[in-house]
Amino acid sequence: MTVVPPRVVPLAEFPHSTADPVGMKVLAADPTPVYGTALLGVPYAEKDGHPLTLQILLPPTWEEDVPQTFPCVVFVPGSAWRKQDLGRVLPALAEFTRRGYVVAVVEYRSSAVAAFPAQVKDAKTAVRFLRGHAAEYHIDTARMAMWGDSSGGHTAVLACLTLNDREYSDEPVGDELGLRCVVDYYGPTDISRMNEDPSIQDHVAPDSPEGMLIGGRNVLENPDLVAPTVAVSHLGGEVTPPPMLIVHGSKDRVVPFGQSALLFSALSDAGHPVELYQLRGSDHAGPAFWQPAVLDLVDDFLKVNLA
Repeated sequence: MTVVPPRVVPLAEFPHSTADPVGMKVLAADPTPVYGTALLGVPYAEKDGHPLTLQILLPPTWEEDVPQTFPCVVFVPGSAWRKQDLGRVLPALAEFTRRGYVVAVVEYRSSAVAAFPAQVKDAKTAVRFLRGHAAEYHIDTARMAMWGDSSGGHTAVLACLTLNDREYSDEPVGDELGLRCVVDYYGPTDISRMNEDPSIQDHVAPDSPEGMLIGGRNVLENPDLVAPTVAVSHLGGEVTPPPMLIVHGSKDRVVPFGQSALLFSALSDAGHPVELYQLRGSDHAGPAFWQPAVLDLVDDFLKVNLA
């Protein structure tokens, strides 16, 4: 028996196998990277005794020792402000790694742990962590955006409308977030008006998602607690909202489409850059929002604003 001693050589110098069984078929190998790398459970903070993590997806062309950077999308998954399922969106968001983005999925404190604005504070803490570890995760800090769906959309919008407000940050407000634009998938914008439209669930009671957001209280009986959660209440201050893209289904049974219409009209009337797309016939969340045509729309928006 022949024994070939091991020898470390570059791939280009390594020989092809000489085995040639009858019936074997040959395909030419294509070494082009086609899938990214997932870094799961990356801790970014601990608050109220709860460790908070990021799920970070790196593009296929990422290489550990190559100093290449990519634009970064910070995604906040919705959960009715309850405990999030952080893995739910990873397969869909992997498409954006193939399009050349670092994607970081943010865990926030649930409303059972901490009421509003804890979720907004956590999103900002996550962004600052990513900026502080940009070299490690190959992030171009000059090209960062935030995206969220449902309650995560609400969180993303509020984070960008309260950039310089100390009440909405656990870190010094002088620490730059550098978010260039926002994508809002069917997020609530005024929780006191959600029951004005048809819906399959209550949005007022203390144990409703919206009631839990303000500490387990009746939404209509606590306007002072509701007001800070309303996106349009933060317009007109020192912060100029970044460009926003809003996408919402016309038959949303959970967060009525009218919620996005309110935000769009307020931003548009104030002269802020905003686009609203209604997905005709779509319910809350679901495959309609992850079709190629919609992802192309999001990608085009990001490319324009992160250029």
